[in-house]
Amino acid sequence: MFYVYFIESKKVNKIYVGFTEKNPFSRTEEHNKSSNDWTKSRKPFELIYYEEYVCKADALRRENFYKMGFGRETKSLIVNYLKISNIKPKSSI
Repeated sequence: MFYVYFIESKKVNKIYVGFTEKNPFSRTEEHNKSSNDWTKSRKPFELIYYEEYVCKADALRRENFYKMGFGRETKSLIVNYLKISNIKPKSSI
């Protein structure tokens, strides 16, 4: 499976959008262990949302969508909805 995920930096209150072939909960732990340059100075992170895909190309397209233009607005709508609803992702993967 392939995943597109949102993690929130608790330090700078920013949302990072990523793609992974790993469990998004495990990938969030890696970010919290400073696995890449962007996340290194912005930890700790919390996984707030993920989508699951069978096709890698679909997941990569969706990740790019969330990072550009109208997709950024869509990402903001999702994040705001999750915050006001107090919905957390479940680790049932």
